[in-house]
Amino acid sequence: MAMRLAVPKGAQHRTKGEFVYRTLRDAIVKCELPPGERLVIDDLAQRLGVSIIPVREALRLLQSEGLVVNVPHVGATVAPISHDSILEVFTVLEGLETVATRAAAQRATAEDLEGLGQIVKAMDQALAAGLHEPWADLNTRFHLSISRLSSMPMLHEMLERVLDRWDRVRRYYFKGVLVHRADVAQQEHHELLEQLASRDFARLEQTIRQHNQGALASYTAYVTASEKPSERPAS
Repeated sequence: MAMRLAVPKGAQHRTKGEFVYRTLRDAIVKCELPPGERLVIDDLAQRLGVSIIPVREALRLLQSEGLVVNVPHVGATVAPISHDSILEVFTVLEGLETVATRAAAQRATAEDLEGLGQIVKAMDQALAAGLHEPWADLNTRFHLSISRLSSMPMLHEMLERVLDRWDRVRRYYFKGVLVHRADVAQQEHHELLEQLASRDFARLEQTIRQHNQGALASYTAYVTASEKPSERPAS
C-alpha cells in the first residue's frame, strides 16, 4: 500500500484542491518528492485520500509555477534542478534582495534591528553546534524578516516564492554545498546586519551581490563536478 504524503504542519485548507496543492508543493520543495519523480494521478489521489480531480488541478498549478513538468510518453514529473534553474534562483534573489534590503535599511527601527540580531545570534549558535538544517531554516527567516521591513507586500510575496526554490536546491545538494558554505554565508549575514544599521547602501548592495553570486558559484561548481562527462553541456 502506498504511503500517505505528509501534510504541512499548521496548514489549514479551505478546499480539497488547496489541500492537495499545498501538500504536493511542500513535498516537492522539501525533496520528499525528488526531481524527476513521476507523479501518477491515481497514486497521488490514493496517498492523499482524495479523488483525482483536485490532484489534476494541483498539478496544473504546480506546472504553472515550474515545479512540475510534462514529459512526453511519461506524464507529469517533478521538475529537474538544472544549471539554468539554479542560475535563475540566485539571479532573481539578488535583484529582489537588493531592493528589499535598501528599503528595509531606510525603514528599520532599533527594535527591528534587534530582532534581526537575535536571528543572527541563533544562527551562530546553530552553526557552532553543527545544526545546519536549523541554520538553513533561520537563514530563510532572516531574509524574509528583512523583506518584511521593506513594507512592500508584492516584493515580499515574490521573495517567499523564490526562497522556496532556494530551499529545494539547498535540500537537494545539502551535504555537497550548504554544509561547506554556511560559515562564509554567516559572516555575510553579520555584514548585512551591520550595513543595515549604518544605512550603508553602497556596501549593502555589494554584500547582497556577493552573497548570492557566491552561493551561485558554489552550487554551479558542485553540480558541474557531480555530472558525468556525457551529461555536461557542450562548451
